[in-house]
Amino acid sequence: NKVCNQKQDCRDWSDEPLNECNVNECLVNNGGCSHICRDLVLSYECDCPAGFELIDRKTCGDIDECQNPGICSQICVNTKLGYKCECSRGYRMDPQTGVCKAIGGEPSLLFTNRWNIRQFALERQDYTQLIGDLRNVVALDADMAEYKIFWADVGPNAILSASITSSNKPVRHHRIVDNVPSPGGISVDWIYKNIYWTDSSLKSILVASLDGIKRKVLLNTDLREPACIAVDPLSGFMYWSDWGEPAKIEKAGMNGLDRQQLVTTDIERPNGIALDRVKNRVYWVDSKLHKLFSVDINGQDRRIIFASHEFLAHPLSLTIFEDTVYWTDWENEAVYSANKFTGSELQTVVNNLYDARDIIVYHELVQQSGKNWCEDENMTNGGCEYLCLPAPQINSRSPKYTCMCPDGDALQDNGLKCKGTGTAVAFTETKESSRTDKPPGPLSGGQNQSSPVSEELAYSRSTSAAWAILPILLLVTAAAGAYFMWRNWQQRNMKSMNFDNPVYLKTTEEDLSIDIARHSSTVGHTYPAISVVSTEDDLS
Repeated sequence: NKVCNQKQDCRDWSDEPLNECNVNECLVNNGGCSHICRDLVLSYECDCPAGFELIDRKTCGDIDECQNPGICSQICVNTKLGYKCECSRGYRMDPQTGVCKAIGGEPSLLFTNRWNIRQFALERQDYTQLIGDLRNVVALDADMAEYKIFWADVGPNAILSASITSSNKPVRHHRIVDNVPSPGGISVDWIYKNIYWTDSSLKSILVASLDGIKRKVLLNTDLREPACIAVDPLSGFMYWSDWGEPAKIEKAGMNGLDRQQLVTTDIERPNGIALDRVKNRVYWVDSKLHKLFSVDINGQDRRIIFASHEFLAHPLSLTIFEDTVYWTDWENEAVYSANKFTGSELQTVVNNLYDARDIIVYHELVQQSGKNWCEDENMTNGGCEYLCLPAPQINSRSPKYTCMCPDGDALQDNGLKCKGTGTAVAFTETKESSRTDKPPGPLSGGQNQSSPVSEELAYSRSTSAAWAILPILLLVTAAAGAYFMWRNWQQRNMKSMNFDNPVYLKTTEEDLSIDIARHSSTVGHTYPAISVVSTEDDLS
């Protein structure tokens, strides 16, 4: 109030500038303001109406409220005077909370505790064991459309699978991939029907068809201790964490190309990787920093979602569904949940879970449907002789898929066939011998197609070999006939004795019963307040 009061308060009269005191600059061209001009005792200022903000001190621009994390559950649409929230396909907005809720069957948590795989139904709060008597399960994933779950067990050094039924009908589990010495994480490509995994002993990232017939090392350079992995076949990218020195989070195309680092600083032991495919973000937990982080899919906009030495004592795995992140904690022997945007709404979902390992959400919307570019009415397996893998979709001109050959083999100039022939013949023979081992139920598409080249080679070799050994077979048949005639005559005067002791009877593996409810047809899910579930007497 000492400015422009016609009194010298400053020695240089700066409080009484000539031609500026009591001048309303807003009367001329609105002071240069695009919207609101507010006159002051000395000078003036520009202002904006609600929903706008100053860009250059005079011009108002629309406020993009959608830049605020969590302002909308899923889709945020910026408007001229504000914003509006929408839900992705398959979700419906809760009018009270604004949260997008999944439509369809009841979602469940599937998690491992080394010796078994368990299910927790999020609506019914029902806790059951799905598969037991396992040896050392470290990783878990599923193919929702085919009703199959997959897990890596370091006991048999294998990746296994089992079909999920809607009844208590026994379903056996099957080995998909052998010779997996140290699996860290697995991730199922539900569109192209492949499975990806990391191996810290091999220091590699590998891929195989879901039937295990085709297998290949995708990456084996600059990997020290690859741990968790997550794939997104809709975009053609995969993401993984590496515990090595230095620790990092990387991504690459699901064909092993276009590799890039996402996180290289402030990272110690990244234990879990989870994709939020709605918000296009990557989440992970760090067991040494005791924090839950997220970045966008390009490694930008890094955020600390939650930090706690108590509830992130030793987190191992996490998963995302709707607005919630779930994680397992090995030290606390528990499963926790929190809001994926703010880390608030912390809850204990399951406790007394000894040796908690991997966790996923089982619901059809976790794996959105998409086009398999390797399969259409005019072409099978993309025309590839061996593996057909999705290519990263960097821009509109990016190729849709890539043909890959077995390890040690290379593509021909046409980009479809492989130069070697030995592996192709072995592949055909292995495929035939494995048909009796497949589990019942829906089968994955595309794995049973062999290349015309390999089938032709197998047929021509078997035909020429048959003509060469025909005379030998005739001689062997005649000799065998004479021998059995003599043996029959000799046994007429012999007595026989049967041993019916069960010890000598053939034994088989004990079947396993797997059941996940898929009966619900409700629209959206309003979960009850979670009451902590203990596993101490869950199976008694």
